[in-house]
Amino acid sequence: MSSSYGENLRLTVFGQSHAPAVGMTLEGIPAGLPLDTEALDRFLARRAPGRNEYSTARREADKPEFLCGLRDGVTCGTPITAVIRNGDARSGDYEELRRVPRPGHADYTAAVKYYGFQDYAGGGHFSGRLTAPLCVAGGICLQLLGRSGITVISRIAAIGGVEDRGELLASTADKPFPTVDEGRGEEMRRAIAAAKAAGDSLGGIIECRVLGLPAGLGDPMFGGMENRIAAACFGIPAVKGVEFGLGFGLAALRGSEANDAFCLREGRVATETNRAGGILGGITDGMPLSFRAALKPTPSIARKQKSVDLETMEETELAVSGRHDPCIVPRAVPCVEAAAALAAADALLGRRKDRLDG
Repeated sequence: MSSSYGENLRLTVFGQSHAPAVGMTLEGIPAGLPLDTEALDRFLARRAPGRNEYSTARREADKPEFLCGLRDGVTCGTPITAVIRNGDARSGDYEELRRVPRPGHADYTAAVKYYGFQDYAGGGHFSGRLTAPLCVAGGICLQLLGRSGITVISRIAAIGGVEDRGELLASTADKPFPTVDEGRGEEMRRAIAAAKAAGDSLGGIIECRVLGLPAGLGDPMFGGMENRIAAACFGIPAVKGVEFGLGFGLAALRGSEANDAFCLREGRVATETNRAGGILGGITDGMPLSFRAALKPTPSIARKQKSVDLETMEETELAVSGRHDPCIVPRAVPCVEAAAALAAADALLGRRKDRLDG
């Protein structure tokens, strides 16, 4: 299924933006993991809408309701299913999109794929609303990884041409705007406000690092860590590109400049640099796993854009009304963390099956 992910863990996401609920089922989490629901709520609040001036005015509690998989707050080894109720949907705002698709959105391709029977309200199953259950699964995986000393940190690397300064060394989760340099964060907020005032939107780049991963996770070819993380990240609707380490920057270097020289550090093999992003041959090398995800501007904008009326088959113009994020990047930061955590947990559980202990 296209809405399922994982090999050793299996995540299935369900629901639509304006349906009664969205939710997820996560299979493969070992029994005996105490779930810190307060920590999970804090994680979900970073993604939730309606919390600040640069997000949609739609306001949802985003409180997960666990239907099964937990007993007295501890995982019991069976599939975990949770739903998040939708309480502030305004489907009438989307009536025009039934026949006039938004440029840059999945309205048109969904209509073709599903012969016009798709749920177009709020984008249906193609909405960023579906990242809420992704974050439930990712939040659980973060707690699983934490028991092995593995953490995931991230930051907004760029928005609207404004780049963050400094190296990502610690979590930005407690910051109201997740950048390393707060001055650059303020510049980004001003750029978002300017785009919103013009009826437009902005995209950006999110940097993510997974710390504490042991060497040996992942597989060659199609099961590599790059593949796993990219597949999870592309489940976030706005993501249009993912690069690892120096990514495309490696293409401009010579081998002598690109290679990470091996060394010994406290008796363990390490590398002097980390241009490869902690992955060689699809397998972790013990260095921090680092990647960047590029997110496109929100397609739903108030400025008029050219489109086509699918009923009359005539060209027309569309100015999107309703409530939309002028920039989805700040709310997508925990989504990228969730995708990384899901991929890392899946690979970690798989590593335990790679070798028999006699």
